Amino acid sequence: MTVTYKPLLPETEQPIIIIGASGIVKDAHLPAYKMAGFKVFGITNRTISKAHDMAKAHNIPHVFENVAEAVKHAPKNAVYDITVLPDQYIEILEQLPDGAAVLIQKPMGNDYKQAKEIVAVCERKNLVAAINFQLRFASFVSAARNIINQGLIGDLYDLEFKVTVKTPWELFPVIKQHPRLEILFHSVHYIDCIRSFLGNPKAVMAKTWKHPLKDLSSCRSTIILDYGDTLSVKINTNHDHDFGINNQESYIKWEGTKGAIKAKMGLLMNYPDGLPDKFEYIITESGKDSEWKTLNLEGSWFPEAFVGTMSNLMRFKEGSDKVLHASVQDVLGTMKVVEACYVSNNNGGVQINDFN
Repeated sequence: MTVTYKPLLPETEQPIIIIGASGIVKDAHLPAYKMAGFKVFGITNRTISKAHDMAKAHNIPHVFENVAEAVKHAPKNAVYDITVLPDQYIEILEQLPDGAAVLIQKPMGNDYKQAKEIVAVCERKNLVAAINFQLRFASFVSAARNIINQGLIGDLYDLEFKVTVKTPWELFPVIKQHPRLEILFHSVHYIDCIRSFLGNPKAVMAKTWKHPLKDLSSCRSTIILDYGDTLSVKINTNHDHDFGINNQESYIKWEGTKGAIKAKMGLLMNYPDGLPDKFEYIITESGKDSEWKTLNLEGSWFPEAFVGTMSNLMRFKEGSDKVLHASVQDVLGTMKVVEACYVSNNNGGVQINDFN
């Protein structure tokens, strides 16, 4: 069985200007770009000392005082990499040159209303704009997509995300106090990944919970996405499993009429050190005994999947890719599902006492 999962790289050099100097830039963006051979031209940040520190540590040749200065000195074919929080997106997008390529950090806004405003700015300025939903490009997701597209596990009837881990939210102080923490900043990855396989669901049912001893808006969620009577799709997350590594879980499982795939997302377990990923599959054949097999894949979610989002944007901009997979227009569907999750959470379920 041949499985293709590595992203194709752009055919032209397109220098990157990074707007923001947060931990995700240090831990994922810059290592991924170095790995792929992408050239980072410059960086800017509201706290300029952080930009200087990042530039010094990673040999970035130019530090700009602000976005306007970065745009003024940018090469014509520059790609802008926005790595700040959603409240700053529109202000930054308005300053970019019309027609520029831009990769925007997820999520695409704090809510669906803001997401639509972001898309409107991108379309008015004719920006080639994508959202950095890297899970779509993780090696285990790309491998699963290739196997499914070959028809090897038949028709999907079950897709499950299960995450039972201890997440150290203190490592993310900027988002820790956000009123929409779990679904908007974490489960949004899974919602987006599901949509990349199945498109938009007909409806969603969701509930997200707090922890009694933690000052967090939410840290556990259950989401059911309605794709009809035969295809079961669900997300279960628990970031409060502070009971050792033994019973932590972090996986995606696809089940089909001819087989199944299970991908362990080791990054989220024992975070931030993580554990190794594991990719298993089984393909049933009539008259033969079938068994689970392991496929060794190179790369993981962080930092390697960050190559995929940027590479797809660059290739689309140069014309070698026909589809911009995580375009702002496509991701508007993800944000619509996220908003539906919060509406469902607020409305609650059917009240038992309403029955006589």
